[in-house]
Amino acid sequence: MNDEVDSIRLVCPRAWYRVFLKLFSLISCLPSVIITFTIHLDSYLQNNILGSHTIGQGSCRFFRNRIYNDDNIDPTFATSLQANCPTTGGDDNLAPLDTTTPDTFDNSYFKNLQSQKGLFSSDQALFNGGSTDSDVDEYSSDSSSFATDFANAMVKMGNLNPITGSNGQIRTNCRVINWVFGTYGWF
Repeated sequence: MNDEVDSIRLVCPRAWYRVFLKLFSLISCLPSVIITFTIHLDSYLQNNILGSHTIGQGSCRFFRNRIYNDDNIDPTFATSLQANCPTTGGDDNLAPLDTTTPDTFDNSYFKNLQSQKGLFSSDQALFNGGSTDSDVDEYSSDSSSFATDFANAMVKMGNLNPITGSNGQIRTNCRVINWVFGTYGWF
């Protein structure tokens, strides 16, 4: 998949490539996560990096749709989150990304996914009957494998060369590609 994404970058004009990335930044599902990271990390390391969600919290506005509409969520888990995340309002209410051990860096995140207790749809997509289920199974049963692979992935990401000048951008909002005014209008 690396070559496929790199070839998109080469054949598409820069403005269209930004549109391509903007579209993927708006989709909250596993394919967008994989496409976004495959330029530099193989899928195994990508899945490992998402394990960083073993620590931290998410805002209601980002998981509301999941707890009210998704089918691949434990009903008791969804109900417990709904108490603090109503259908309207409460956008900034927080919930732990890992309900089992929210303040500990461990492999509980992956165990939660196996129990359909991923806070975000993009997290649960890692364990939903697809090609990444085996990675979740491995990390949930082998905490040292997760820790070692996570450290290696962090080093690899730290060694990436930043893109600068007209090849990159400083995002005004880290979750979305900046809109750019080009020949054909705003992108």
